[in-house]
Amino acid sequence: MAFRIARPQPRRRVSLTPMIDVVFLLLVFFMVAARFGHENSIALVAAGQDGSGYSGPPRLVEVTAGAPRLNGIETPLEALPGALGGLMAEPGDLVVLRAAPEADVQAVIDVLDALSRAGIGNVAVME
Repeated sequence: MAFRIARPQPRRRVSLTPMIDVVFLLLVFFMVAARFGHENSIALVAAGQDGSGYSGPPRLVEVTAGAPRLNGIETPLEALPGALGGLMAEPGDLVVLRAAPEADVQAVIDVLDALSRAGIGNVAVME
């Protein structure tokens, strides 16, 4: 009885081509998905504790889950800068912004952005 012993097969070398392709595709994906630059920003300055600088009629904007409220009256976002203009002697007058507990951050940013586009930059944000 004769035993046949199989010859050892030569080892196969691992091809690096598929791995290089995957790394290249990941590189291209992250380059395309990355956001370069800074599209938009809102400058915030810490308000003083003493309350100085406020004069004139009340200008309280409350951000809620629905439309914002100006001095307790629901006002559409597009009409808010115009309604505030009647309460302000000059564009540098202070406007107080308060977010209701049910309001999300995007609603606050939308109101700040609308006020900024209208030239109203002196805004105090409170809890």
